[in-house]
Amino acid sequence: MAELVELDHIHAARRRLEGVIAQTPMEASRAVSEEVGARVLLKCEHLQRTGSFKLRGAFNRIVRLPTDERARGVVCASAGNHAQGVALSARLTDVEARVFMPAGAPLPKVAATRGYGATVELVDGGVTDALDAATTHAQRSGAVFVHPFEHADIIAGQGTLGLDILDDVPDAATIVVPIGGGGLISGIAAAVKAVRPEVRIVGVQSEQAAAVPASLRAGHPVSVTVGDTIADGIAVSQPGELTLAHIEALVDDVVTVSDQSIARTVLTLAERAKQVVEPSGATGLAAVLEGAIAPLPEPVVALLCGGNVDPLLLARIIQSGLVSEGRYLDFRTRVQDQPGALSAVLELVATRGANVVGVEHHRIAPKLGLLEVELELALETRGPEHSDELVACLRDAGYPVER
Repeated sequence: MAELVELDHIHAARRRLEGVIAQTPMEASRAVSEEVGARVLLKCEHLQRTGSFKLRGAFNRIVRLPTDERARGVVCASAGNHAQGVALSARLTDVEARVFMPAGAPLPKVAATRGYGATVELVDGGVTDALDAATTHAQRSGAVFVHPFEHADIIAGQGTLGLDILDDVPDAATIVVPIGGGGLISGIAAAVKAVRPEVRIVGVQSEQAAAVPASLRAGHPVSVTVGDTIADGIAVSQPGELTLAHIEALVDDVVTVSDQSIARTVLTLAERAKQVVEPSGATGLAAVLEGAIAPLPEPVVALLCGGNVDPLLLARIIQSGLVSEGRYLDFRTRVQDQPGALSAVLELVATRGANVVGVEHHRIAPKLGLLEVELELALETRGPEHSDELVACLRDAGYPVER
């Protein structure tokens, strides 16, 4: 069995990280607590330098390299957060860094990685293709490959976040952590369980990349097909042997959540907590809000572990979240093809307090009479009840409505 990271290793990493990482805030959330029916606190690690927890593990790994290995430089593969952590860590330790990223990686993450001084190589395909390219480069050049999760120094660095959580909330009863490859939850669990073994540690994965539950059932790391998911930062097809050993030994439960739940959580955080969090970083809180964790001893600490989200994706996520919450109403109706017919519908909508965000006008459509046109409207509403009221009002006025 793989040797687990011990508390002394994590404390040593914490000393190395002094002056390198920021002490991120722990925020109480009344809105989330009221919805869940338990006291919930948010550990805002998305406000860490580089926008995620990854700096902790990457710096601890690189700063421990012998002089001869530092001279050869470091290399990694990442879609964004690990890339930035490695790039900044290399700059702080005067080590040359080369980062292989998927060609489709969000442009802000690519620009930030270059901004920290790393050489970025864009690779066609996904993270697996970037990983292959980085491994090949390491073999040819002698550069040290910095794995995103499968190394004791990486796990120990991430474990410092567990110590921070206990400092912030000494009586924490449940800690909820997103899982990709498993380095973060391995480190947090190793730190927390060594100090307070009664704390419940729960990991959360996207339904589209649920490699850890499958691996736990099999008793060894297995690879799963990763589907399309907005939580790209945790879309890992297989955990490592070392991380899975930590999860098996120290983590109490692992659950999954849907993209719809994640999108709603990103929206809730932006709207109610005033926090901009990437989908991967919001996955743990999504499980809390969805009621996927039982039991849920309080106080609950939900880790927000990343904030590097493309603004265009954020806009789409917020819109998707609004749709999931019933805050958009899309419908079709038919009106007479005569002046004033459209304005009459819009006036009725306006009097009911809805905001029109889109209108389409069709003269060719199924079920249309010779003197009719079809209208397709998209409205912003106050929620499902308001949408139902609008539909009832339109139908009472004689408009056929198809939602």
